Amino acid sequence: MTSEIFYVKSWEIIGAFLLDFLIGDPAFIPHPVVAIGKFIEKIEKFLRKIRFFSERIQGICLFFVTVSFWFLVALLVVYGIKKFQKESSFLLGFFLEGLFIFFIGQFLALRGLISTGRNIEALLKEKKIEKARKELKALVGRDTEKLNSKKIRTAVVESLSENLNDAVIAPLFYLALGGFPMLVFYKTINTLDSMVGYRNEKYLYFGWFSAKMDDIFNYIPARLTGFLIGLATLFLKGKKSAFNAFKIMIKDGRKHLSPNSGISEAAMAGALGVKLGGPATYEGRLVEKPYIGEDLNPDFSKLIENASSIVILSSFLFLVLIYLAKTLLMSKFL
Repeated sequence: MTSEIFYVKSWEIIGAFLLDFLIGDPAFIPHPVVAIGKFIEKIEKFLRKIRFFSERIQGICLFFVTVSFWFLVALLVVYGIKKFQKESSFLLGFFLEGLFIFFIGQFLALRGLISTGRNIEALLKEKKIEKARKELKALVGRDTEKLNSKKIRTAVVESLSENLNDAVIAPLFYLALGGFPMLVFYKTINTLDSMVGYRNEKYLYFGWFSAKMDDIFNYIPARLTGFLIGLATLFLKGKKSAFNAFKIMIKDGRKHLSPNSGISEAAMAGALGVKLGGPATYEGRLVEKPYIGEDLNPDFSKLIENASSIVILSSFLFLVLIYLAKTLLMSKFL
C-alpha cells in the first residue's frame, strides 16, 4: 500500500493533464491551491505574533508547518481513495479513480495560463489597452498602469515562459517522481514562494527560506523547461530558431535574479527573437533588471500566440517523455 501511495500510472497523468488542458479549473469548485494560500496567511499571522522568534525562524517554521500539513493531507487523500477503491464495486471504484485524476488536474494550470495570455492579446487587438493592463495583473507582479502594447506583450511572454515551469513542467515532474503527495509537496513550496518569497522589507528575512527551497526544488525542472522550449521551437519554427533558443538560454539564462526563471525566459526570448526583461516598476519603485535575448525584429502582433504554441507543445512533449520513461522503467523492472 505504501508504494502505491507514491505511484501514479501513466494514463492517470495523461488524463489529469488533458482534463486541465480541455476544461481548466471550474469556477464553481473550490481550488486546492487557494486553500493552501489561505492556510499560509493564517499561519503567518500566528507566527508573527511570537515575538521571541526572529523573522528567519518564523519563516522556517511557516515552511515546515505548511509543507508538513499539506503533505499529510495528500497522503490521507491517496490512502483513502486507494483503500475505498479496493473495497468498492466497479462503478464506485471508477468514480473514485475519476475523482483522483480530477484532484491531480487541479494542481496543473496550462489552460488557465494560455487563456489569460490569449485574452490579453484579444484585448490589445480590440484597442482596449486599459483592460489589457488590468488583465495582465493576473500574470505579473510589476506595475502595469503605464505599459504600452509592446511592453504588455513582452510581459505576457515572460510570464508564459516562467509559469510553464511552475504551472506545468515542475508539477508533472514531481507527480511522475513521487505521485500525488510529491505533487502537493511541490505546489505547496511554490505557493509559499509566491506569497512570502519577496525581497522587500516585509519578507526579506521571513520569506528567505521558502524562496530558497523553491529555488532548490525548481532547479532540475527549470532546466528541463528550457530544453523543452528549444525542442518545441525546433518543431514549430525550425533549426535556426531552435539554435537561437539554446544559444540565448546558455548566454543569458543566468542574468535573471532567480537562478531558475531566467533559463526558460532566455530560451523563449531566443526562440522568438525578442528582447525580454529590462527595467520594471514594482509598487512605484523602479527595479533595474538586465535584458535577456536579442531583438531580431519579431512580429509583436503574433508574439503571444507564438509563445503560447511553444508552451503548449513543450507541455505535450514532456508528457510524451514521462510516458516513455515510465514505460521503460516498468519494462526494466518487470
